[in-house]
Amino acid sequence: MWWLKPLAPAGFARTSSHGLLRRTIAGSNCSSSSSSSSSTSVFTAAAPFSTTSSDHKGATRYPPRPKPPPDHEFTEVYLKGSGPGGQKINKTNSAVQLKHIPTGIVVKCQDTRSREQNRKLAREHLAEKIDDLLNGDQSRSAVVARLKARKKSSAAKKSRRKHRDSAEEKQQGEHDEDDEAPLGSGEADEAAQHDDTPRRIVKVQEIRV
Repeated sequence: MWWLKPLAPAGFARTSSHGLLRRTIAGSNCSSSSSSSSSTSVFTAAAPFSTTSSDHKGATRYPPRPKPPPDHEFTEVYLKGSGPGGQKINKTNSAVQLKHIPTGIVVKCQDTRSREQNRKLAREHLAEKIDDLLNGDQSRSAVVARLKARKKSSAAKKSRRKHRDSAEEKQQGEHDEDDEAPLGSGEADEAAQHDDTPRRIVKVQEIRV
């Protein structure tokens, strides 16, 4: 029913189902050209919500994954899997082995029972190996390892600082309790001996009749 549909604000037109709004402004002075004809400027506003990782503050940004080499640079062989995983792995050629011709790098993948999935994973592993060989410390795996180690070290320091502050607060509370505790009989006598406040001594004499 048309009266139940939400209406766009004045001057805006809805262009898609993702909440994109388009505003059209017409006028003779909108363009910097010398012609006096009217021109049109279009502004497109994206939806205010997004699920990308860049919107999450504090999220660690890893470098992009390297792209697999073209198919003509490596050979692909299907092998029978080995190890645990059922009879299907041992009887079918689901394992994938790739050999990169320029570098001689060989990778084998049998992570899943699906040959197509293993082919995809094998290409990703091969791309990582080539990236490690060519870029060394600047490869993606090396950068990710450093970022994870830095994050782990930061979390450990934060945990130690938290425990240290908690121990100091507990120790300070114990000292405050000791200061507020009442004095015992021995401590009271000792305090009286060290008290230099002058006292008035009154002598009482007994008179017998």
